[in-house]
Amino acid sequence: MAKLKKALTLYGLTMVAIGSCIGSGIFLTPSSIAQQLPSPSLMLFVWFIGGVVALTGALTFAELGGMFTGSGGVYVYLKKAYGDLVAFLYGWSIFTVITSGAIAALALAFARYVDFLIPLSENGKTMVAIMAIIMVTLINIRGVKIAEYFASSFTTMKLLGILFVILIGLASYFSWSTFTPDFSIQTTQSTPFAIALIGVLWSYGGWHHASYLAGEAINPQKTIPKAMMLGALVVTITYLLINLAYIFLIPVSEMANSEAIAADAIGNYFGWGGIFIAILIALSTFGTAGIYTLSAPRIYFAMARDGVFFNFLTKVHPVWRTPVNAILLQSAWAIVLLLLWGTFENLITYVVFMDWLFMTFAAASIFVFRNRMPDAERPYKTIGYPIIPLIFILISIWFLVYTLVGKPEQAYAGLGLMTIGIIFYFFFKKTQKKTNLTTEQK
Repeated sequence: MAKLKKALTLYGLTMVAIGSCIGSGIFLTPSSIAQQLPSPSLMLFVWFIGGVVALTGALTFAELGGMFTGSGGVYVYLKKAYGDLVAFLYGWSIFTVITSGAIAALALAFARYVDFLIPLSENGKTMVAIMAIIMVTLINIRGVKIAEYFASSFTTMKLLGILFVILIGLASYFSWSTFTPDFSIQTTQSTPFAIALIGVLWSYGGWHHASYLAGEAINPQKTIPKAMMLGALVVTITYLLINLAYIFLIPVSEMANSEAIAADAIGNYFGWGGIFIAILIALSTFGTAGIYTLSAPRIYFAMARDGVFFNFLTKVHPVWRTPVNAILLQSAWAIVLLLLWGTFENLITYVVFMDWLFMTFAAASIFVFRNRMPDAERPYKTIGYPIIPLIFILISIWFLVYTLVGKPEQAYAGLGLMTIGIIFYFFFKKTQKKTNLTTEQK
């Protein structure tokens, strides 16, 4: 049987971690956040909280990534800590909700910025989004090294675009700004803050995707932890700076009504600048969809190899050595979700709630392993243990409770699909048992 190829470097993995975060969120969600928190100070504070979550999470997951270096990342941590059922439900939710939904949302974001450049009908946007999914699928089937170059190139381009927005924002404030943002401290209720955090955590989510590719990484014990920590740090600094630039370039009231905030903000000062930024952001969201298409199929591959998912997902392409069937299945379901939910905002709420539910369980596994495996080799140990993991876990629990209250439709839809996954789990286990019996009899 063909095996996955070890070819990913620290640079490539770090670009995956950064690129998985910086996709559509930072270019779209500030509008919905401004609707919930119409205050520059609160907007920056919620992005700061998101950075705290990302950094404490990356520090926690870095220890786990150094301990377990096979393909699958979070799936592997959950399996080792809580057993097959919890790990299966994570993989099932990654497929039915989290990553497939993220790919659909990214494709819709790509279509929204294409629409900024070339006006499209609603059906036209949908077709552009579907074509984007098909294109990134073909790229990722072609080979992991090509996918790494793809991820690195698009991530570099999007960082240059963000740098451009930041520089224009700073120049605006110090040179020709026509208004002065009000940074006075204002209070808000917990529910609007938690709902605003949905867009923030969607934007920060993804730094752990480097761990999914551990089975294809060079020296994974060192490169995986470093990639996650570097990715989270770069993204946090970047998001705080670009949100400050948005605030300098466009009043919060206008920000709340913008569908393409980066292009609108720059377009207020340079007509060509809005077009330039729209092109970069379209490429950014396309590239991030490609990264998600690259990373998560390794989870389905690992599950199928363990006998708890469809057996045909263990197929590795004989020439390109990629999990071809896993990639194709994920992309097909992403198109279904795109057609089902229809809007970017619905999709990200559906995705983020379930993603953070399992991320919380995965972070808590560090306590399980410290207790159960005290002498295990740990190339990296979490700084500030146990405080750092507890900060991540407590903020995540608070967020989950308020999302369930504020956005119940999408949260319950995700929980419902996870419940259906229990039925599939016992079906796969029964099938696995029959297969083992047949093998023994032979």
